[in-house]
Amino acid sequence: MASSIGNEESVNPVLRISQLDALELNKALEQLVWSQFTSCFHGFKPGVLAQIEPEVKAFLWFILWRFTIYSKNATVGQAILNIQYKNNLSQTEKYQPLSKHQKLWYLIFTVGGRWLEERCYDLLSNRQVQSFCKIKHYVNFGAGLLKLCGLLNFLIFLQKGTFATLTERVLGIRSVFCKQQSVRQVGFEYMNRELLWHGFAEFLIYLLPFINVQKLKLKISSWCLPIAGLSNSENTLAAHCKECSLCGEWPTMPHTIGCPHVFCYYCIKSNYLLDMYFTCPKCGSEVYNLQPLKYKIEMTELHA
Repeated sequence: MASSIGNEESVNPVLRISQLDALELNKALEQLVWSQFTSCFHGFKPGVLAQIEPEVKAFLWFILWRFTIYSKNATVGQAILNIQYKNNLSQTEKYQPLSKHQKLWYLIFTVGGRWLEERCYDLLSNRQVQSFCKIKHYVNFGAGLLKLCGLLNFLIFLQKGTFATLTERVLGIRSVFCKQQSVRQVGFEYMNRELLWHGFAEFLIYLLPFINVQKLKLKISSWCLPIAGLSNSENTLAAHCKECSLCGEWPTMPHTIGCPHVFCYYCIKSNYLLDMYFTCPKCGSEVYNLQPLKYKIEMTELHA
């Protein structure tokens, strides 16, 4: 009992998130290998692998097991995260690799179990005989019981941080760090600054579409830079610049047709394209020359 406690204390514990990340990396690798393998059969008749898909997958997973668990005592995801399996049944304090029996049972439980699940589903899905229905019922019951045990094991894993999968708990294999890990010191100042900036940026992105920048700019320019040195007609034009003579709103891209009234570019352009004899609705002037209206620099050029 004392040696077992000393063994537990000598093991460098692996973070729960690291063990879960290793499992996700393993799944991603399997999907990548399968997609690359199936891409070799794109030129063949569709469904050529459908009949033997469980066997092909089992063969690929066997190759992965041979060059990961069997030779290195770690999956690909664990190797990336500096993790490997330890024989937790050993009573010695020194790290002990997995035994051959543990590796073989790991192959049977993972690769063999997945092959059996897929093949049994294909064999029993189209059978209507009463005996097959009973077998299917027992298989479904066993699969549900295994999933329930897996759920209970995951809850225990979240509490204690060991044996992320049911296979690891049954075989007595535990994830440990290959090398001693230094204590992580995390500074949150940079993270808080980034979170604050991203929140502020998202707020601006949401708010900016509701702001009429053109109207705000003209309003500020009319307050800060009043127009001086213009004639009475030009002052009248500047005063009318605050309202489109067609839509009654603040003019967007203000234009003039030669009279003292101002129009939005899209209002006057659409009406002029619809009616070539369009006249100003307020003074009756015809469209002689459609020109943009600009403050200070080009306003004196409008009546030149």
